[in-house]
Amino acid sequence: MSHRHVGSIHAADKAMAIDHARDLYTRRNEGISIWVVESANIIASDPADSDALFDPAADKIYRHPTFYEIPDDVENI
Repeated sequence: MSHRHVGSIHAADKAMAIDHARDLYTRRNEGISIWVVESANIIASDPADSDALFDPAADKIYRHPTFYEIPDDVENI
């Protein structure tokens, strides 16, 4: 299964960041791995550019497999 973003934490060092993330985001035993990234290393797109970034994908229906039948024995897509 894919990783999912769940939020942000504040920590003094890398080890503390992992500990805080574990304590905060895996309380229900749903996690199997944690990625922690320093906020200075995150690059985000500008919301004003969303049309240019995301509209081209709308005309490629094969990227959105909503018309495929999923077999009952497939657990995760």
